[in-house]
Amino acid sequence: MARLRIPRAAWVLVKDVARHVLRRPVLGIAAAARTADGRWVLVRRGDTGEWALPGGTLEWGETLRESVVREVREEAGIERCDVGRLVGVYSRPDRDPRFHGVTVVVECAVSEPTRPPVNPLEITEVRAFAAGEVPATLAFGMQDMLAAALRRDEPTVE
Repeated sequence: MARLRIPRAAWVLVKDVARHVLRRPVLGIAAAARTADGRWVLVRRGDTGEWALPGGTLEWGETLRESVVREVREEAGIERCDVGRLVGVYSRPDRDPRFHGVTVVVECAVSEPTRPPVNPLEITEVRAFAAGEVPATLAFGMQDMLAAALRRDEPTVE
């Protein structure tokens, strides 16, 4: 059986292309989701055990608005999600140890959660917190994202 011999230069080119294709920041979204009575909806993550803003990654062919609505429905069991103002864009590479994420955070007016999370291994609990009850630390350094929403700052770009 003859072996296919690929020149070293071709391997270098393939590795360089793979490095650029596979090592790109991931575009994520997060919802600073607030109920009509002013409580903030957070989800408890199964991987860290910490509370977080509901959110995830943008899927192929999806707009940011569609992504936010889908993630809030899947993670928090919320049917009504009215996307509002931009809170900020957060891109610090050390925020998430899994990958370099660029997270777009938007404020959303939401209904009360009515269903459990779609994936109970990913999200173990959903709860609406009054502003004074929000945990001091959130998963993946999200406390500054929620703090910006609470203060109603101008949009942040990190």
